[in-house]
Amino acid sequence: MGLKKRGKVSAEFSMSSLTDIIFLLLIFFMLTSSLVSPNALNLKMPGKESVKSSTANNLQKISITKTGSFLFEGVAVSNNAISDLMKGMKGETIIVAPHRDAPIEKVVRIMDLSMRYKIETVLAASDDR
Repeated sequence: MGLKKRGKVSAEFSMSSLTDIIFLLLIFFMLTSSLVSPNALNLKMPGKESVKSSTANNLQKISITKTGSFLFEGVAVSNNAISDLMKGMKGETIIVAPHRDAPIEKVVRIMDLSMRYKIETVLAASDDR
């Protein structure tokens, strides 16, 4: 019987292949993170920027009632007519005053229309009408 003695198994671990993999993962995540753009609202924060100030006289108010209907300066406006109304207000400033129980979709619609038509918008905290 030809029994051979086995040699001892080496317990060494080569770190060079592990560092290569970590380096490649690092490059991959750095490249992919620069491709992802955040999906957020572009808010204008107060600062030292020179902005034309609007007086209280030329601010127009759009209110959103509890049921989700729109009021422009106190006059009821239909859901479709609000878009046409805001289209002619380019460059102006409006105040959006939703009721505290107003549907959020209506507030987002007004903010989206104001961004689309380049209308400066101030969102009031609440309007208890």
